[in-house]
Amino acid sequence: MKKILTLVAAMFISATAFAGEFADISIADLKKAIADKKVTIIDVNGSSSFKAGHVPTAIDFSASKADLASKLPADKDALVVAYCGGPACSAYKAAANAAEKLGYKNIKHLSAGISGWKSAGEKTEAAN
Repeated sequence: MKKILTLVAAMFISATAFAGEFADISIADLKKAIADKKVTIIDVNGSSSFKAGHVPTAIDFSASKADLASKLPADKDALVVAYCGGPACSAYKAAANAAEKLGYKNIKHLSAGISGWKSAGEKTEAAN
């Protein structure tokens, strides 16, 4: 019985590890990646929210999803970060999954989202 439970637990852990979940990135780590110009950020909050204010350098997923491949770096190992409204929001998965389908392997999630970014006192950019 112990072996069966261990096997079932291992299968569950394996399945959830590959179920489209993406590792989180902290605000501090994202700020460093932005400063080092080593990240492509995708905002999934919609174009009106994007225009009002987004994480600096972010791409508007709503406006770019049709040609997302042209907005992402050539290096498939480059860091790509997707975010949406905040910790309870899962809309980021649309962009993360799209990047994954394009072959990107280093995709992370800013679970704090734009609300956490602003709450931390970080600056946003407004779109023109």
